[in-house]
Amino acid sequence: MADPFDASLDLLRRLNPKNTAANLSSLCSLVPDLAEDLLSSVDQPLEVKRCKSTGKDYLACDYNRDGDSYRSPWSNEYDPPLADGAVPSDKIRKMEVVANDAFDIYRDLYYEGGLSSVYLWDLDEGLAGVVLLKKASPTSGSASGEWDSIHVFEVEERGRTAHYKLTSTIILNVVTNKSSLGKFDLGGNLTRQVEQDGAVEDEMSHVANIGKMVEDTESKMRNQLQEVYFGKTKDIVSDLRSLGTLSSVREGKRLQSEVVGDLEGK
Repeated sequence: MADPFDASLDLLRRLNPKNTAANLSSLCSLVPDLAEDLLSSVDQPLEVKRCKSTGKDYLACDYNRDGDSYRSPWSNEYDPPLADGAVPSDKIRKMEVVANDAFDIYRDLYYEGGLSSVYLWDLDEGLAGVVLLKKASPTSGSASGEWDSIHVFEVEERGRTAHYKLTSTIILNVVTNKSSLGKFDLGGNLTRQVEQDGAVEDEMSHVANIGKMVEDTESKMRNQLQEVYFGKTKDIVSDLRSLGTLSSVREGKRLQSEVVGDLEGK
């Protein structure tokens, strides 16, 4: 008999990624004993929430959740309020503030909009964290799209150097519904892992090293998404529907046969 947890993950992989949140909620209702493991293992589109103390929006996921409350990266407070909610140490919190400012600039340069949030937490021999980025296209009656980036990292400090492990997931969903084209729904996710060492001068060096890794990984994954999803879709559409007329296709095949015949005759 299949393990219930593995079976749940396999089922989620086969369903439309656009409905991951609803499907995950249904699975948690069916197997409540697995709810915590499923929520921590399955990447789902990021939620947007507003910090009541600062009035600024932030991104919510399992990494800044404690029970039913979410921690704001701007105020370090939970909503709904949580007296004993997990928060980073003072040193890690200072890094978290700097990281949020740095990735807010990164978001503006690369996304020209959207939202970013960074959360850090302490480990026994270093630290860990997650960089969240979300961009949604303006919703119209005929098209919509969402891009969610989730970059989870661990930092193992080794004196003047550190070892970084980065797991990046991009969730993409594009929908168009035009009378001239019909309905088109493209969705999926891509996950990649990277490890590398980096020089460390002070605590803030971690922010620069992680930033460079996220920048390089996102660029590579964007190219892969363009090639795999959009390139393959274009190939399929081209095979199903030719842009040329039937007569021009036949003429092209005739000329090709003549050239092949001439070459074989020689």
